[in-house]
Parts: sequence; structure tokens; C-alpha cells
Amino acid sequence: MNHLEWAMRVSSLLFLAIVPILTHCGGGGTSTRMPQVINVSAYDPKERQREGRSYSEHDVSALKDNGATALIARCGKGGVLDEKCATFLASADRVGMHVGAYYRLQTHVDAVAQADQFVSRMESIARSRSWNSEKILLAGDFDANSKLSDITRFIDRVESRTGSPPVVYLENSEHLRVLLNKADPATKAKLRRCPYWAALYSCESGACKSFPAPETPTGLANQYNVWQDWTLWQYGGVDWQNGRSTPKCYVHRTFRSSPYFGNLDRPVERNVFNGSHGELASFWSRHGISTR
Repeated sequence: MNHLEWAMRVSSLLFLAIVPILTHCGGGGTSTRMPQVINVSAYDPKERQREGRSYSEHDVSALKDNGATALIARCGKGGVLDEKCATFLASADRVGMHVGAYYRLQTHVDAVAQADQFVSRMESIARSRSWNSEKILLAGDFDANSKLSDITRFIDRVESRTGSPPVVYLENSEHLRVLLNKADPATKAKLRRCPYWAALYSCESGACKSFPAPETPTGLANQYNVWQDWTLWQYGGVDWQNGRSTPKCYVHRTFRSSPYFGNLDRPVERNVFNGSHGELASFWSRHGISTR
């Protein structure tokens, strides 16, 4: 059995443990196992689609009441700042959620300039109020066509300014999987120091010429040949069709996660943390920018 076959077998076995945990992911604040993390941007809240509770950038108590432990807001994208970031973070902090921010890196703007904009904005937000949270987690969200040099330059700049490597979110693309597989050992070692945030909404997605469709986030991590496992997993997102946000969620065999989070009246982008609530708190304290 070669390395990939062994990794995929282990991944399938781990899936059996993940499914019963995720089964509770939608559920009205009842999940006490894998911590739930919501990510938001200026596109949120999305349009109302059913009866239920709502939220806004000014009040995210419905997210907390439905079981969300943390919120990660978009800080910017390709040189343009997100106008709702600071408000979302302050609202999440007020209700006792862990807070974080991500920056959507794009190829038409210099990677270091985007890292500087990200860190400078987050430093300003960290000084803007008295926070309950000790740290604001920082993450880089890398475009499906990103260059390896852009990824590493962004990581290096964020770490040099904050003292901590950012979380790495990768679009689920063949280009990135091939790119990271071919990276030299020193580059892989650098990337491995960054916690991996997996994007996998269903095992039917992500198939390509070079790799089979991954069945689990662990299987996806193995295909990069960098990380041994994932730290965060985005299992629920949205597609935009005809001006409407359509929920898309992780699907595997007979399992299907709920298209909505608890009793919310609209879709949100959902993640789980690979560990306990105590481990999430410890992880958050080790990464990101200080609010003190």
C-alpha cells in the first residue's frame, strides 16, 4: 500500500468519527463537541429565506445562541478593506465569542502590500476598543490561482509584523494542490507552521485530473502533501445564483448537513475546529494579534 492509499484509508476511517459530530452542527445551540466557527464578510447577513432568527453586523447574538463559538470576519480583499469587519468583531466580542479576521489575497495586487494593509488594519481595530478577547486570529485566504511566492511572501510579512504565522485557507483547486505538492522541503516546512483551514463542502466537489475527489478534510489535507491534518474545516458555504445565496454543505453518502445553521432565517458560512472547546481557546491564544 503506497502513502496515498494509506492516507485515504485513514481519512475514510476518520470520517466515521466526524459524521456523528457534524450531525449536530446545525442544531439550535445544542452542539457541545466540535466547536462551531462562523465566517462573515460585507456580503453578510445574506437575504432572508425562511422563518427564524436573524443577525446583523451590529448584533450576532443569534449566532452565539445557535452554538457558534467564534467568528472570523473578512478584513479586506485585493487591496480593498471590508467596511463591516470592525463592527462584526466588536459585536462577536460583546457576546463572548472568540474573534478573528481573514484577508482575501488576490493576484493583481502585491502580496506584501496586501499583508501590510491587513496587519495595519487589524492593529487599528485591536486599539479601537477594550476587548474581552486577548487575541484576534489572523488568516490568509488564498485565491485558487495564487502563486507560491505570493503565498509565502504574505505569510512571511504577517509573521514578521505580528510574531505569529497566519492560518492558511486555500481554495479547493487543482492548481493549488499541484503547486504545494511540488514545493521544495523548506517551503513546505514554512507552510506547515501555519494552521490549515480546509474548504470542503462535499466529497463530490474538488475532483481534478491529478487527484480524486477528497472524501474528508483529512483526505484533502493529504493531497497537498504539506499538512498531516486540518485545524479548521469550512463545511458550509454559499453559491450565488440569480442574485440569491444558495446554501452548499458537506455531503457524503447518506449524510447531509443542514443547509441552515440552527434556527437562523438565512444561510451562513460555517466551519468546525478540529478539537475541543478548551483546545480551541488555547489555539486562539497562540495565534493572531494581541488586543492588550
